Amino acid sequence: MSPIPPARSFTPMTIAIIGKYQAEGIADALAAIAAIVSAAGHTAVIEEETAKAFEQPPWPVMSVTQIGTAAQAAIVLGGDGTMLGIARQLAPFKVPLIGINHGRLGFMTDIALDKTHVLAEMLTGQYESEERHLLIARVWRGESMICEALALNDVVVSRGAVSGMVELRVDVDGRFMYSQRSDGLIIATPTGSTAYALSSAGPILHPRLPGVVLVPIAPHSLSNRPIVLPDTSRIDITITGGREVSVNFDMQSFTALQHGDRVSVERAPRSIHFLHPVGYSYFATLREKLRWNEYPAVRDGKPTHSH
Repeated sequence: MSPIPPARSFTPMTIAIIGKYQAEGIADALAAIAAIVSAAGHTAVIEEETAKAFEQPPWPVMSVTQIGTAAQAAIVLGGDGTMLGIARQLAPFKVPLIGINHGRLGFMTDIALDKTHVLAEMLTGQYESEERHLLIARVWRGESMICEALALNDVVVSRGAVSGMVELRVDVDGRFMYSQRSDGLIIATPTGSTAYALSSAGPILHPRLPGVVLVPIAPHSLSNRPIVLPDTSRIDITITGGREVSVNFDMQSFTALQHGDRVSVERAPRSIHFLHPVGYSYFATLREKLRWNEYPAVRDGKPTHSH
């Protein structure tokens, strides 16, 4: 299923609406979005967990799997955590996602709640499409795979909250790279480079960059620095020491690890399509979310300097 095609002749679509039903004020926001979808001549459906925000939702209720097979797009209302969770679930169905920010930071949910009027234009095919790649991680214990999971942001191997450092061996494409003692290691996509990796002093990768970044967490040796690898790489992390070590995927699910376990990470064959309003700028998002726009001030597109 491809992103919404630019409208030449009107074709009614099924548009799913997904949000965090426990969030304060979510019901009114969901209803407003559904009204925009209906006014544009499309069918609004609501995801079954999201529907718990209403006693009797006035729209058809669907599971994520049903949305995957029936919807032409999904509007996600929430923060980046909400988007991460649904993006992994809908990845096999190639349903494009539109993010409405009802959280705090919102790198992926880029449309402000007070600007949802742009949805009407987007639903006619006036949008910009962006592809984001996923990682797939497999945990091996000997010859047995004990876990497999997707990640849009990152795969993180880390120590327990009260335990000492973890000891890791890292191989890239079957070649030894280094051994490391640290609090852990982040393997992040360009999308995830502005998440946990950024807080651990990793670089920001532009979403169109075909790379993956490895960022040590509080390494014992200061010479262990972040490194950007081609996204065609296979990265193997073997646990050689430490207690209470685990691996998590987008900070939303995790698996406990033992000495000798190997976490193998590579680019997944699936990707996510995000739809943005016309004129969307990744750099504008960075300026807003990272407060790059606080100084110097900008007037008429040119920076001004105070003395």
